[in-house]
Amino acid sequence: MRIEDGVKLDFDDVLIKPKRSAISSRADVELNRKFLINRKGVYCKTWEGVPIIAANMYGTGTMNMAKSLAKYDMVTALHKHYTIEQLKEFFYETGASDGICQNRVFITVGTNDNDIEKIKQLSREIVLYMVCVDVANGYTESFLDKIKRIREYCPHAILMAGNVVSYEMTEALILGGVDIVKIGIGPGSCCETRLKTGVGYPQLSAIEECKDAAHGLGGLVCADGGCKIPADICKAFGVGADFVMLGGMLAGTDECEGEWTYQNVREGRFSTTTNKKVALKFYGMSSKEAQEKHNGGLKNYRASEGRSVDIPYKGPVENVINDVLGGLRSSCSYIGAEKLKDFSKCCTFVRVNNTHNRVFENMSN
Repeated sequence: MRIEDGVKLDFDDVLIKPKRSAISSRADVELNRKFLINRKGVYCKTWEGVPIIAANMYGTGTMNMAKSLAKYDMVTALHKHYTIEQLKEFFYETGASDGICQNRVFITVGTNDNDIEKIKQLSREIVLYMVCVDVANGYTESFLDKIKRIREYCPHAILMAGNVVSYEMTEALILGGVDIVKIGIGPGSCCETRLKTGVGYPQLSAIEECKDAAHGLGGLVCADGGCKIPADICKAFGVGADFVMLGGMLAGTDECEGEWTYQNVREGRFSTTTNKKVALKFYGMSSKEAQEKHNGGLKNYRASEGRSVDIPYKGPVENVINDVLGGLRSSCSYIGAEKLKDFSKCCTFVRVNNTHNRVFENMSN
């Protein structure tokens, strides 16, 4: 048994300290980033856009989400349950029309034999620009081996994989062929891994430690989980995340798939009745609901490590995105960062016991 001393921090443990700023308007802040992704001897390419990614959860990682977020130069990691035929149709449709798939969409797979076969078949049918390998536990001995097998079928793709929370495993993944390491174990809004297993790592500190490992080797990190409000996204970028992945914050928008609850509403002069969305059933990908829907049921040797919740309807995703981007631009202006690229260099955190006044928190409209 060993205990590591030293306080590890989460988003709620800090605030960003304001600094004198020469920025006269939030509109002057540049949120686009340009990354050089260089795998020596194989490829050297750039990715450019707003580095926010819709999570590869069944509710949020949808093709409709990809089309909407692409308008903001953002990315969507499609959930892993689309069929090969659906993916081919989507790539032919969007790739031919506006090129969304080249740098705005990750195809997501796991690491079982079916997933590896899926990537193998897709590599014969379409150009794989961006691939996400997603598992709950990125520490198994076989994970790196599976990553290397998947990399063989997409040697020129931008490869994102995870999840991990430590310096050593981030290094191992970068050296094993991964371009972007996904960071986070347990912080997601529908994740119960910490409750069922006691395993996890505070997300702010996890990002800080893993980005040091990745950047030292020319790799990147994506903060996955824990963002409840726009301020958390700002803090993730402030501590050094290159990309930030959002699940629960985007859930409940029009672009989501899944089981919607509807309400009959009478409106207008002639009292016409329409079905209006009320809520979306949203669940973690390790939940009992996800296992029953996608994997033939929860096996008796494992526990459900996710919850199912009803997310109130939020309207089109642009409502959420405008709020997120507005908060991010404002945060940059408070600390003098004219570009998102400079945000972490300008950012100073202060540890706090309380982040905001909650007196009217449950009364706001």
